[in-house]
Amino acid sequence: MKSQALIFLGAPGAGKGTQAREVSRHFSIPQISTGDMLREAVRNQTPLGLAAKARMEAGELVPDEVVCGLVVERIEQPDCARGFILDGFPRTLGQARFVDRMLQAKGKGDPLVFDIRVDRDLLVKRLTGRRTCSVCGRIYNIYFNPPRVEGICDKEGGELLQRADDSEESIRQRLVAYEQQTTPLIDYYRTRGVLQEVDGNRSPEAITRELIDFLEKA
Repeated sequence: MKSQALIFLGAPGAGKGTQAREVSRHFSIPQISTGDMLREAVRNQTPLGLAAKARMEAGELVPDEVVCGLVVERIEQPDCARGFILDGFPRTLGQARFVDRMLQAKGKGDPLVFDIRVDRDLLVKRLTGRRTCSVCGRIYNIYFNPPRVEGICDKEGGELLQRADDSEESIRQRLVAYEQQTTPLIDYYRTRGVLQEVDGNRSPEAITRELIDFLEKA
């Protein structure tokens, strides 16, 4: 794979995090999570972290300049020289344009963007069916990967819990919000000729094979 920034888009439940991890592992490139970076910056009390903490404690969104500053600091580290994956970023057109300017300034060219598309009914099943072991954190799905005994973890015997925001009503609201937020991003990247649409209705293994094959030939 040539040195390049990779961006994974996809609705909640589309599997973008899973695919990003597999691609990161296969090509030995870092998966850069803006959420993880924010938490680490706050923990380390860096200038950007302190700015983010003040906003979060006030119940406000972290401003673009703080998030973008963290991304710049991270991709300047040596492990990004061979390419990297942006996880959870960009989320807005302003952030997307910032990424383009940053990559051009650093001579890294255009990003390659994967949009993992999954039918809405399947997304709802993936999320409403999700259950997590209260002891070990293992994740099940009552439709696709059920435990041997209903409500009980196969490994630890812990109770399987459903997240409060995994109700069907909440999920459908999140999907609508995602589409409203991301449609302009998808149109932007499609117009620039850097968008690859991926059929996310298949097994994770099939999607991973397709992504790795594509990147090895790109």
